[in-house]
Amino acid sequence: MDSLATALYVEADDLLKGSPQLAPWRPVVGITPQLSDAELVTLSVMQAMLGYTSEARWLRHARAAHLRHLFPYLPKQPGYNKRLRKVAGLIQHVMRELATDTALWADDVWVVDSTPVECGRSPEAVKRSDLAGWAQYGYCASQTRYFWGLRLHLLCTLGGLPIVFALTGAKADERETLLEVFATEPTLVTDRPPSQTLIGDKNYFGREFESRLADLNIELLRLARKGEAERAGSQLFKPLRQVIESINETFKGQLDLERHRGRIPNGVIVRVLQRALALTAAIWHNEHTGQPVRRSLTAYDH
Repeated sequence: MDSLATALYVEADDLLKGSPQLAPWRPVVGITPQLSDAELVTLSVMQAMLGYTSEARWLRHARAAHLRHLFPYLPKQPGYNKRLRKVAGLIQHVMRELATDTALWADDVWVVDSTPVECGRSPEAVKRSDLAGWAQYGYCASQTRYFWGLRLHLLCTLGGLPIVFALTGAKADERETLLEVFATEPTLVTDRPPSQTLIGDKNYFGREFESRLADLNIELLRLARKGEAERAGSQLFKPLRQVIESINETFKGQLDLERHRGRIPNGVIVRVLQRALALTAAIWHNEHTGQPVRRSLTAYDH
């Protein structure tokens, strides 16, 4: 963990030195934070890696001489929470910087899926939540349950490297969300060879949808829906389809995605980003240190 934290801090610090505009705005005259933005990003990744969903418990653990050798100064919980919400943009840039520094970034096969991000259960919590209007009631067929919250739409490589993601209401159409992602960030496709393959489940269907993907030089691979003829590549689908389920389980089982504790939109967004950066950083560090399994978090979670 110390090795990963040091490498991540250096990358974030170098990024900020080269592009200081990525740091949150601060007045020219004022108190300089004792914990730098690069240290803050690193501290948040370590929190996700070590499984601390409570910021207060995490900072108590960090203060109890466990991380003093890495962080001479640690903020209190309110300050940590407030500053973390302001560095969401920086976390995205650090994540892209690390992702593009891996061999997996150039992978010509992507997998896509959405997974629930529950934000509340009791009717009273739903009524009072600041997430109301964005969060919705939805149904997850793979888990056979209803939930109130959001959906994480994740596009990643077969090696588990997150390429891009979107957070939407629970009822958002997965196909429209994916097309909007490509429209928002067209370089994801234009900067690649014209032979990208996309693996999705049966929810990614439709002649118009596949036609729009074809216009982007993306070939869709999925199982046939009821009443459809067998599709090309169906024999490859099942073993490859398990990859996205495994990646979702990494987010939920090891990085506690559904125990994010976010109560306002910015809070939920930065906590999802925090976990996405943790997975990206682990893959990046594992590749550069020659580890056999790039997506393994075992070396960092204790």
